[in-house]
Amino acid sequence: MKRWLVISFLSLCVASGVGFINHSKLKTTPIVFQVPKGWPKPVYDFTKNPLTQEGFALGRKLFYDGRLSKDGNFSCASCHQQFAAFATYDHNLSHGFNNALTTRNAPGLFNLAWQKELMLDGGINHLDLQFIAPMTAPNEMAENIDSVLQKLRTDTAYKRMFKAAFGSELINTQRMAKALSQFMVMIVSSNSKYDQVMRSEATFTLPQQLGYDIFKKKCASCHTEPMFTDYSYRNIGLPVDPVLNDSGRMRITLKSADSLKFKVPSLRNVALTSPYTHDGRFYDIFEVLNHYRSTVVNGPTTDSLMRNNMPLSNYEIGQLTAFLYTLTDTTFIKDPRFAPPGLNRAQTPPGYHIH
Repeated sequence: MKRWLVISFLSLCVASGVGFINHSKLKTTPIVFQVPKGWPKPVYDFTKNPLTQEGFALGRKLFYDGRLSKDGNFSCASCHQQFAAFATYDHNLSHGFNNALTTRNAPGLFNLAWQKELMLDGGINHLDLQFIAPMTAPNEMAENIDSVLQKLRTDTAYKRMFKAAFGSELINTQRMAKALSQFMVMIVSSNSKYDQVMRSEATFTLPQQLGYDIFKKKCASCHTEPMFTDYSYRNIGLPVDPVLNDSGRMRITLKSADSLKFKVPSLRNVALTSPYTHDGRFYDIFEVLNHYRSTVVNGPTTDSLMRNNMPLSNYEIGQLTAFLYTLTDTTFIKDPRFAPPGLNRAQTPPGYHIH
């Protein structure tokens, strides 16, 4: 409970501008956020956190730094691996401090500028605050903010980078939060084959086109284009895991109507983010689709679209799978600008240009 009080307090700081500085007096290199054609306006407020090359470079260093955890072994990237669309590859739950496991499957981190709420239950309402939850969770990074700040303040490289990004060597929570957000918000996935087809740069194969047609009829109401999620919370009729006993959105709202509801995940890069669902119980796409057609549990909050299962033939599942593979974006998972900073120099992420 104390952690959420801290996050709520910092939320007020973010909203009121506490700790923010006058970027007009800084000699930084601005970055303009480019919204892909046809996409909605982002919800992230860039006026409160202007994007710069220096802020992005600092955020990337922080994202890959194990010193943000208690024992130095767990960075943000430990659970959010670039080659897995910034999810955890091949693990239903992620490893944390002292051989502990997380209690939910790590979602892919991309297109965060369009998310009003973070976490699978929507428990955090601002990207600048999101890092606090895993950093302080005893089964994840198991650290506290004061300790992390002290580590950073003893590092001369960090002093230089904070000064370059924010105008002085002051290292505090707000600046660390803003830098991390600048890195994460720039991770935009918008160059899959699907995107290329929408831009008339490529064409679907017949199975892909047939799968797209099926998708629009049976899946698009929840996985809305172009984000491939409507960001709602839904109960898809999964039996409750007796060990995790996760009540989903109800943990945040305390409303029984939200029991077992989780945020609808984006299907972008779905071929890379296995295993699936909030607890990672399904290891391939077929298992997920087979659940929809045959194993949905009808409970008080089961989504009306899921009740009594979804009619899907083997043929439809095959075509749907062909289409879902077109949502893989190999551009951003291979881009060295999102890789650990020791591997290459910081550059402007794809989809952005410098004024």
